Order: sequence, then structure tokens, then C-alpha cells
Amino acid sequence: MAVLHRFLWYPPPMENRSITDVGGTPGGFGTFVMGFIMSCVGAYLLMNQVSVVGSYWSFYGANTFGITLIPLLFGVGLLFWNGRSKIGWLLLIAGPLFILAGIIANMHIYFQPTTLFNTIVMLVLLVGGLGLIARAVSHTSAKTP
Repeated sequence: MAVLHRFLWYPPPMENRSITDVGGTPGGFGTFVMGFIMSCVGAYLLMNQVSVVGSYWSFYGANTFGITLIPLLFGVGLLFWNGRSKIGWLLLIAGPLFILAGIIANMHIYFQPTTLFNTIVMLVLLVGGLGLIARAVSHTSAKTP
């Protein structure tokens, strides 16, 4: 069994596990929870400052949303003619994906104006929480307070 752990890069199994053993490492539950809370608060505050705005659909010109429906409509037509048509199924699946890609491509994402202090607080909470989570789940031989 020890040979298997050496090749898979896993730490050896612990004999007595408890709820405070995060990620298979001894201790670190409090650190993990604090990091998780910090990351969630930082991510929420950061996402709260972001505005997502849609714009006009532009595919080789202005107001050309209808042209992106053509693959979907051809796929539906081919499937009504022959339900086993591979090209029909391909167009039926590719049509909505093409429309979704067009919607995402025409979104504009803006970071709302805020103070430097608020931005630093948001980023420190997010990155500091991720660091605490990484520390809690990392395998060390002896945890230090």
C-alpha cells in the first residue's frame, strides 16, 4: 500500500480521522471556514461592483440577429424531413450554441467606479481567503498556529 501512495502522490491515510481534518490533512477546519467566508465576502463585494450591459447584435452589420437563426432553422427543417439526419442534428445543436456565443460576445462588462480603499479591501478578502483555504488543505507534517 505504501508503494501505491508513492506513485500517486497521495499522503498516507490517517488512522483516526475527525471532522476537523480538512482535505485529509490534520486540523485546519477553522482556517478553512474562515478562508471560505473571506473568499465569499470578497467575491460578493467584487461582483457587486461589476455592471453587465447588453449591446446591439452585430454580425457582419447592424441588426443582423436573424442571420444567426438560419443554422437552427435549417437543422429543424432537415430533421422534419429525415429524423436521422446527422447534419440536421449538428445544425440543431450548433444553432443555439451560435446564438449563445453571439449573446455573450455582445455583452459589455464594466467595473463601476469605487474608491481605492474599497477595491483593496475586496481583493484582500478574496485572495486572502483563497490563501487560507490553500493553507488549510495543504499537507504538512505539523500544523503551526
